[in-house]
Parts: sequence; C-alpha cells; structure tokens
Amino acid sequence: MGVAAGPIRVVVAKPGLDGHDRGAKVIARALRDAGMEVIYTGLHQTPEQIVDTAIQEDADAIGLSILSGAHNTLFAAVIDLLRERDAADILVFGGGIIPEADIAPLKEKGVAAIFTPGATTASIVDWVRAAVREPAQRT
Repeated sequence: MGVAAGPIRVVVAKPGLDGHDRGAKVIARALRDAGMEVIYTGLHQTPEQIVDTAIQEDADAIGLSILSGAHNTLFAAVIDLLRERDAADILVFGGGIIPEADIAPLKEKGVAAIFTPGATTASIVDWVRAAVREPAQRT
C-alpha cells in the first residue's frame, strides 16, 4: 500500500551543541496540534541517538533544528546512518539558520526539505503531511 497507517510519527531533534530549542519546541507543538505523534529528543543529541530514536519509534520523519552552523556535517551524518541501518525511507527535514548556498547541497545529500527563519508552522505541517502521505511527491 505504501501509505503510513495511523498518525504520522515525527522525531524532532536538536543535534550538536546548540542550546536553543524554542524553534524546535514550536514545531513539535504545531505538528502535535495537527494530530501527529511527536517524539522530541531534547538538546545535544548525537546523530546516532537521533537515528536510534527514529528507528525505535518507527518514525516517518525526522525534523532537525540547527542554529549552530554545523548543519552540513550533522544532516549528512543522520542521512548516512539511516542508509547504513536500512532506514532511508525515514524522511529528513530541517530548519534553522541555514545559508541559502547550503540548501541545494543538503538536498543533494538527501535532506527532503529545509525551512529557514520565517517559514510558517502551517507550511511545515502541510509539507510533512504531504511528504509522508504521498511519497510520490518527494523530490
């Protein structure tokens, strides 16, 4: 069938040393309010911890919030680990302070979407719902 049954499950994580989690909490709340199951991992997660959580929780998607500037390394690490663990079907999306020039290379690595400051919670909720429910629409 290929369509997720039940509520969409999203792991929201703050990888690395960045100590600011307000944005991640706002997104987690918006996804939850939209009827999704959200597992918020808290601050200072390693890529390994994030991938472990996503696999254990049978997540449909991982949302990474990064403000520290380490997005290129951390996004790539999460995607590589998902591939190594046969879990590349888990969508990875992210947001934070990510320079425009880094967005295309991140998408080439396999990040499904990047939301920069100013993205509305509604647009993120709509994207997650569409991307998880209708995998054919993924680019």
